[in-house]
Amino acid sequence: MRLVNRSAPEFLYQQVIDFIENQSDSGVIRPGDKLPSLRKLSQQFGISVPTVKQAYVELERQGTVSARPQSGYYLNAKNARTLLPMRAKWAQCQPVEVSCRSLIEQVYDAMHVPDTVALGISNPVNAHPPDKTLARLMRSVLSRTAEKAVSYGPVNGDEKLRLSLALRYQEHGMSVNHHDMIITNGAQEALSIALQCVAKKGDIIAVESPCYFGLIELIESLEMKALEVYTCTEDGVCIDELEKVLEKHPVKACLFSTAINNPLGSFMPEKKRQQLVKLLESKDIPLIEDDVYSDLYFTEKRPIPAQLFSEKGLVMTCSSFSKTAAPGYRVGWLIPGKFEEAAKRIKRAQSCSTSMLQQWTLTDYLLSGDYDRHLHVLRKILRYNRERMIALIAKHFPEATCVSNPQGGSVLWIRCRSVVDTSDIFQQAIEQGISFAPGQIFSPSGKYTHYMRISFGVKWHEGIEQAIARLGKLVNTYTRIG
Repeated sequence: MRLVNRSAPEFLYQQVIDFIENQSDSGVIRPGDKLPSLRKLSQQFGISVPTVKQAYVELERQGTVSARPQSGYYLNAKNARTLLPMRAKWAQCQPVEVSCRSLIEQVYDAMHVPDTVALGISNPVNAHPPDKTLARLMRSVLSRTAEKAVSYGPVNGDEKLRLSLALRYQEHGMSVNHHDMIITNGAQEALSIALQCVAKKGDIIAVESPCYFGLIELIESLEMKALEVYTCTEDGVCIDELEKVLEKHPVKACLFSTAINNPLGSFMPEKKRQQLVKLLESKDIPLIEDDVYSDLYFTEKRPIPAQLFSEKGLVMTCSSFSKTAAPGYRVGWLIPGKFEEAAKRIKRAQSCSTSMLQQWTLTDYLLSGDYDRHLHVLRKILRYNRERMIALIAKHFPEATCVSNPQGGSVLWIRCRSVVDTSDIFQQAIEQGISFAPGQIFSPSGKYTHYMRISFGVKWHEGIEQAIARLGKLVNTYTRIG
């Protein structure tokens, strides 16, 4: 079938562009969808592959599509205003005692309200749950281990799991001794242990701004003080701002997610991550790296852990399977650097050990190759969901709304007009069966009142689209009132 008109005044490649745009406008191709291959479209149009390639390159230049290495071209969300860096408007913060537990509790509670579209909690595994595979592996583990599966395990975790994880880090160029690694009850326990290794009540902990509310609540529970550092929407913590903070305040440790920030989805370049570690180690300040999203990258390759650049052993890496495989298993890990002995002592006092049944199941999951296959599919689905969610926000939210462009993870950071208080909208959204995370809980000092975080780590269904439409209507109503 030949769809081009060779006698028309437009160039052939422009007719291909018009065809793709018409397919997009009519909904045949939706944001996140893969475009027809060069060869398929050349055969369909009866034109050369280079002509189709010229059209796709021009669409990429216009921002309509994105090319992915060894995969093809994908349709981007249209008309979404990208959230750009706003360093000029940043005002330096003072250390504060954190107090935001009430609103955080409401966000967690909303996740379990029946018939609610839960967009407030980041749970990427929802988009592609591996529950059947894990259930099969767990049955196999139970048949082999019997009563050992419910017994106490070693304080630092199963050796086979630690070895498997260490080998994965070595594939990324980071030398890890599995004897030093500690298996924890999720990343949150790993972060708690790391903080207790280097700081005490009243100490100042530097955090990104905005920052994942779980870290803020952890600092609050340990009675430490949080100090916000300006964080760019594109490449993470601003090192110049961090230097100013370190000169002015006695910062005891930094708690950052340099690879893929939550909620921004920013991605700190390798060279900048190296500069960050060098700066902190020159001042003997530990870096605690929350690394839970690194396997959910949308870039060409996985980010290199900041710990790779450490020369003094002052970097600690905290991660888990909660965002990639099994949030309910509560299996995480800590690579403690020079703080190994203190970390093991705190782990022993805090929780003694981590469930062996879940550890053995995840070990089999890693060794079978199923985990990596799962990650490959999960990343593709999350990228697809990101484009669909951005397109829906562009369609239903006010024109002035700006949306982040995350380079990984499963959340969007959304800025509404300054008259909007998303904490107020949160209560109204719950009444309409929708939950999201108000921006205020991502700041120890209560910034970001007109921001919100929405998760695209969901199993997509028609209810998602209806929920975004209703949420957009609420924001529109609030904007008109303001």
